[in-house]
Amino acid sequence: MELELSDNSGVVDRLSVDIVSDRSADFKAGFLGESTPLARTILDQPAGRTVQYRVGDLQTVRILSVSPSQAQADENAAARRQEAIQRAVAESDRTNAILFASSFSGKWGDYDPQGIEQWNKDEEDKNAGV
Repeated sequence: MELELSDNSGVVDRLSVDIVSDRSADFKAGFLGESTPLARTILDQPAGRTVQYRVGDLQTVRILSVSPSQAQADENAAARRQEAIQRAVAESDRTNAILFASSFSGKWGDYDPQGIEQWNKDEEDKNAGV
């Protein structure tokens, strides 16, 4: 599906997407999950139609063409997204611990941020299946 997205300042962006199951969604690769607001807006609309799409600064979506997809969606996209989320959460936790350790001074002594490096190694080992 070829689309034109128009924002409130008149800027028009072109977008090519295939609507797929949410499990196979990968927006960077052009696979739009079927339950996303954009997919629900354009689903079953004919080529040439312009529909209202007020999300953020976007105003309208014009459907330029509709055709069967030739691309194959990756069925493991959901698992890859979950792994990326878990890595991001672990890194965020580690960063928070480092910030806390480097800024904390208590009556029993300071925290040593160097000890957090073992935490990082433990996370890497866990993710590698060691």
